[in-house]
Amino acid sequence: MSGTVAVNLKISKYTSRVLGVVKETYGLKDKAQALDKFTEIFGSEFIEPEVSEDYVKKLLRIEEQHFEKYGYRKMTDKELNQLFGK
Repeated sequence: MSGTVAVNLKISKYTSRVLGVVKETYGLKDKAQALDKFTEIFGSEFIEPEVSEDYVKKLLRIEEQHFEKYGYRKMTDKELNQLFGK
C-alpha cells in the first residue's frame, strides 16, 4: 500500500457483513484492511493498478538486455514454423 487516506463511511449492514467475512477469511485486523483486500481482489476490474517505478525500471532493463543480445533482427517464416512445430 503506497499511501493511506482517512475516510468516514456509512455502509449498509450487508456491506458490513461482507467486510466481516473478508476480514475473517484473510485473518485481517479490521474492516479497513478487509476493504483494502476486497479492493485488491476486485479493483482491477474497474481501474488498472498503478505500476511501481522499480517495476518499470526492471522492464526497461530487460528490454535493453534483449536488444543488446538479439538486436532488431526479425524471425523468418521458417524459424516461426519451427517454433510452433510445423
